[in-house]
Amino acid sequence: MQQVDVVIVGAGASGLMCAATAGYRGRSVLVLEHTAKIGRKILMSGGGRCNFTNIHNSPANFISENPHFCKSALSRYSAQDFIDLVDRHGVEYHEKTLGQLFCNESSKEILQVLLTECDWAGVEIRTETQVHKLQQTDNGFQLQTTAGNIAAKSVVIATGGLSIPNGGATSFAYDIAEQFSLDLLPRSASLVPFTLQPKDKEQLSELSGVSHRVQASIGKTSFIEMMLFTHRGLSGPAILQISNYWHPGEEIEIDLFPGFDLLEWLKEQRELRPKAELTTIMAQQMSKRMAQILCVKFELSGVIGNLSNKQLEVVAAAFCCWKIKPSGTEGYRTAEVTMGGINTNEINQKTMEAKSVSGLYFIGECLDVTGHLGGHNFQWAWASGVAAGQAV
Repeated sequence: MQQVDVVIVGAGASGLMCAATAGYRGRSVLVLEHTAKIGRKILMSGGGRCNFTNIHNSPANFISENPHFCKSALSRYSAQDFIDLVDRHGVEYHEKTLGQLFCNESSKEILQVLLTECDWAGVEIRTETQVHKLQQTDNGFQLQTTAGNIAAKSVVIATGGLSIPNGGATSFAYDIAEQFSLDLLPRSASLVPFTLQPKDKEQLSELSGVSHRVQASIGKTSFIEMMLFTHRGLSGPAILQISNYWHPGEEIEIDLFPGFDLLEWLKEQRELRPKAELTTIMAQQMSKRMAQILCVKFELSGVIGNLSNKQLEVVAAAFCCWKIKPSGTEGYRTAEVTMGGINTNEINQKTMEAKSVSGLYFIGECLDVTGHLGGHNFQWAWASGVAAGQAV
């Protein structure tokens, strides 16, 4: 039977970060990955360029039943700490909107940084190895795997959530949590596109592939970013962000002109071009096709010179307070992360160790810590991985 200090189940962002951290502390570390490919979500992220962190990262960018839980790990391993690591490896990157950092070349560079660190730290990584059983023993744990039995003083579960099952996602972390009687909170697809009701889908289908800057809101929560029309519904950063706050049956409100006084502009256009059709006027602020389709959907028409102030108010309200009720979401198939998961009240916020099971740790997406879009979930992976790696 192989004996090691630490077994980490899952060779993703949090698992590899934890492995290198523990290895540098002199621990013998074995990482087990059930698929043939390491770091699949890293490679897929950011359109293949990996949005690896966000320079504005803070606890305010996370959703959790216990919003204080993430503070300790994030304060001890910040976005700048990971940027410093990337800099040391000579990876070139750039900032996109809202503090999002992406590789200039390829997400493979971030994976290589982690693999190099693991190599330097003496970490062993074993792919295509499934864990069939995990048992607590007097000296730690015993794992029954497809590669034989392994004994470890500590075990770290870093297998992620349920999102993107074709990327290797499984319920393993939640199954282990249940095995050791840890409380699980309801889970749902997060950072996910919306699907639309049949009538809305039919009316908007011709706009598939069109994007537009919007403010998407639910109650007092709102995000101003791009929205993308798809053949099934709505996507894009603004929609993915607001999806974290949506519950089935709720409406979302979309302002197609955030920060722009559409009503005053329409009144000006009425003076300047009184004989123009409303769709022609609106096509100055969006594509002609989008103006035509939305005017039909909102049942708006006519020559602008013939429209009263009250009628222009109706036009402005239609475009700036568009309420739409999604039929649902695209689900885990396209969700970037999983909302909910292992109740953080069960976990030590400084070490990521289960309070009731000595030597068992949970890190990354499987915990009830969900970041906003834009590199925040990767930062949680790095920070929680380091927290556990310093403790095992």
